[in-house]
Amino acid sequence: MSHRTTQQRRAFTLLELLVVVGMIAVLVAVLFPALRAARRAAARTACLSNQHQIGAAIFAYAADYDRTIVYGPKAPPATATNFYPGTGDVTSLLSLQSGAPVALGLLLNKYLSKTPHVLFCPGADQPEDADAELSKVGHTQAQGDYYYRHGSNVSLSDNALPPTTAHIHLNDLGSNRNGQPIRALVMDQNFLANLNWAATWGLVTRTNHDHQTVNVLFADGHAATLDNAATLVNPHGPLTIDPLALQIPPEDSLDLILKAFESADQR
Repeated sequence: MSHRTTQQRRAFTLLELLVVVGMIAVLVAVLFPALRAARRAAARTACLSNQHQIGAAIFAYAADYDRTIVYGPKAPPATATNFYPGTGDVTSLLSLQSGAPVALGLLLNKYLSKTPHVLFCPGADQPEDADAELSKVGHTQAQGDYYYRHGSNVSLSDNALPPTTAHIHLNDLGSNRNGQPIRALVMDQNFLANLNWAATWGLVTRTNHDHQTVNVLFADGHAATLDNAATLVNPHGPLTIDPLALQIPPEDSLDLILKAFESADQR
């Protein structure tokens, strides 16, 4: 009897169990935002580290090639699904539809051969498979998570607007369209696409860090986290490429991407 009574005293009542469950739920509700913020901060820091490594690769390339930055190659004829229609356009591509490396993809063979995953942001908001994307290089069009400004063109074809240069020096990048020195070279990709564009253009929404911040690599080698908080004028942040809000066609997005870089030049 004594042993049975002790067991009964040790058992939880239904009310006590509900209280414990309620306390756990409250703790989870309190801690979850903090944990999410910590994960987001960690991803932002890792992304910033990636851009530092990309910067080191660009500097190593420049040291080997008379201080020039990675540029080109020549753009193929324009098609609806060719995301590199003009030589020197800002691009997030790593390779062309032919499989030929382009822009930051030109660093993969030597300068990023051991660390190719730095071309992908740990803070990506959409699921992605970096290994699958990297496997496309050499075979078809592949895309990374960062825009690269190896030129300041917004051309839809080389025939319409021939590139003005083939060799841009790291210590003399020139001036942007606002007459200010070009400083920003690499930027987190934040692009909002219409759902219909996926079928007709192959364009999909690709964003990082919940639109709240944008990491940028500058020509002097340092990378910085820039604020991209929503404003009344830019509900998704001033550095987010949002052709939908401006009701412009996707082919005009190149101008918006370059404007984001020109905004970063001032930061």
